[in-house]
Amino acid sequence: MAGPLNGAPRALDEPGTNSPGVVITCEHAGNRIPAPYRTYFSGHFDLVRTHRGYDPGALEMARTCATALSAPLLASMVTRLVVDLNRSVRHPALHFDTIRQAPEDIRKAIVEAYYAPYRSRAQALMDTIVTHHGQVLHLSCHSFVPELDGKRRTADIGLLYDPKRALEASLCEQWQTAMARRDHRLAIRRNYPYRGNGDGLTTTFRRRYAPDAYLGIELEINQEHVFAGGHHWASLRKLIVDTLSELLQRPVKPDPAAARHPSGSHLSQREETSS
Repeated sequence: MAGPLNGAPRALDEPGTNSPGVVITCEHAGNRIPAPYRTYFSGHFDLVRTHRGYDPGALEMARTCATALSAPLLASMVTRLVVDLNRSVRHPALHFDTIRQAPEDIRKAIVEAYYAPYRSRAQALMDTIVTHHGQVLHLSCHSFVPELDGKRRTADIGLLYDPKRALEASLCEQWQTAMARRDHRLAIRRNYPYRGNGDGLTTTFRRRYAPDAYLGIELEINQEHVFAGGHHWASLRKLIVDTLSELLQRPVKPDPAAARHPSGSHLSQREETSS
């Protein structure tokens, strides 16, 4: 579930003995602008309502996953334009232009109020799962626009991972195959529309945990399905979570071939206007 109205992160369903070793996060769940920073968006409120401000459908997907997998969910409702929780703290696109040009004490206050608590809470959840279970699957839920800069995206679902980490590669290959078997009409691509090893929260945690202790996967959903709504969108969420649940019934084993051949990979950098 999303955090309180001030955007501070909150986790549900603390991990326990029945936890499957999964943590769900949603860095771009909402587009709320905290009151102290609304003046910085004067003339830009329409932008906040677009994909630049948040990932439509990502929170709904994250809640579906958390419920089905009995996993803790960490989400933030503060717009990514105030601070992007899926960027490293020194990334040039951490803030929207007007925030980036604000005094240093303003930017520092934003990081301390929203970025640092979210990152700390996420790390605490990962630490707890690794300590209790020896391994954590971190699923970070996002969505992307069907067309960006005049180019049509050629996927319904993207699975982002680090090709050098064999367990991540193997899980994504198996998940891709399982979803395609359920619905052959879906275009499911790995490391598309972004690289899975680019700047982001999962990359940060890969530096902290060994490859056999941490699997970081970013789930990207084409927003066409989100805006279709109704039974179609509900059915797609069910397909995604059902196939993952089935895969997690058995241990994930490395498949070197999956790492060597990231099918459908696309090695473009994350755009500042990503999603």
